[in-house]
Amino acid sequence: MKRRVVVTGIGLVTPIGIGKDETWAALCNGTSGIGEITKFDVAEYDTKIAGEVKGFNPGDFLPKKEAKRMESFIAYAIAASRMAVEESGLVIDSSNEDRVGVITGCGLGGLSMIEKATLVIEKRGPKKVTPFLIPMIIGNMAPGMVSIHLGAKGPNASVATACAAGTHAVGDAYKIIQRGAADAMLAGGVESVITPLCIAGFNAMRALSTRNDEPQKASRPFDRDRDGFIVGEGGGILVLENLEHALERGAHIYAEICGYGMSGDGHHMSAPAPDGEGAVRCMNAAIDDAGITPDKIDYINAHGTSTQLNDRNETMAVKTVFRESAGSLAISSTKSMTGHLLGGAGGIESAFTALTIHDGIIPPTINLENPDEECDLDYVPGDARKKDVHFAMSNSFGFGGTNASLIMKKYEND
Repeated sequence: MKRRVVVTGIGLVTPIGIGKDETWAALCNGTSGIGEITKFDVAEYDTKIAGEVKGFNPGDFLPKKEAKRMESFIAYAIAASRMAVEESGLVIDSSNEDRVGVITGCGLGGLSMIEKATLVIEKRGPKKVTPFLIPMIIGNMAPGMVSIHLGAKGPNASVATACAAGTHAVGDAYKIIQRGAADAMLAGGVESVITPLCIAGFNAMRALSTRNDEPQKASRPFDRDRDGFIVGEGGGILVLENLEHALERGAHIYAEICGYGMSGDGHHMSAPAPDGEGAVRCMNAAIDDAGITPDKIDYINAHGTSTQLNDRNETMAVKTVFRESAGSLAISSTKSMTGHLLGGAGGIESAFTALTIHDGIIPPTINLENPDEECDLDYVPGDARKKDVHFAMSNSFGFGGTNASLIMKKYEND
């Protein structure tokens, strides 16, 4: 018999807040975290705006000396993990350390440090490169350092599936617990690549919004006037547990994970498959894994990037999967407020999905002022909506045609 898996802790570091409570309140209030980039001089860049994390002090979560030798994405992972574990009440010690694991998704790792080290080599030579360079840039240092700091010695891995990485990490962790290889997992996604190379690269692809004069209105999923996505940074980590393990220690349960699907488009390096065909197979796989019919889903946290291709194709995919029930679905893109955290997106959006089920509040899609005729579903425009949500789905689709869908449901002790 497959073991049931529940969410018992949530840690968030986002452009709209640090911690679950601050972030969730801002999200439900429709607050945008998008503003002018402060991390580097953007004078020569077409895009001058992003979703930067504000007020984050790594010294609040780890020794200051160590923080100086750590890229932001790793610090975000440690911070979010500490918050999630503290909130869950999970104690990790010698009695259970090998039964608690860590999996995080990350798309690009320490890109900022790569840029800095390249300049050091050009100006001062290779012998001036810091010995901490490699540990600062590789993506698996996020789950590795979380393991070191929190003592979790169970399954440990890093997922690098672009914008689907965070969702894949949560889904993989769910399956690890379900098959009995761990009792608890810290899982989610992190990213911090608001850097010259990242912005220049996406600008070259014409993927980013250039609505620089109205930063807070720039991310506008499903809107007719959308002109690209906004890069965000941060991280979201969930504590997942075997249900029996959670009940034995009296843990608070936010939601139960019940379905996970993944697929590959096999189509193009950056464009989604026509009509969202790959996304259709991914969502269907999650629904089949959950053992439900599509009409049971009440809400979808959409990938919703605010790009022309994604929003249209995701809409078409939802219509294909849900058919006559598509019109009654509530769908929202929280990227309208946080921007797109790339490999970290699935981490925070999995958390948002669990909170939607737990609190009965569907966060809105802000900036949806002029609906696209081809995007004609219920995207919860403008304001949050109170609704009892029994089943919810979270979608993430990445470059290379890699897709991930999670399904969560309201916890019932049946």
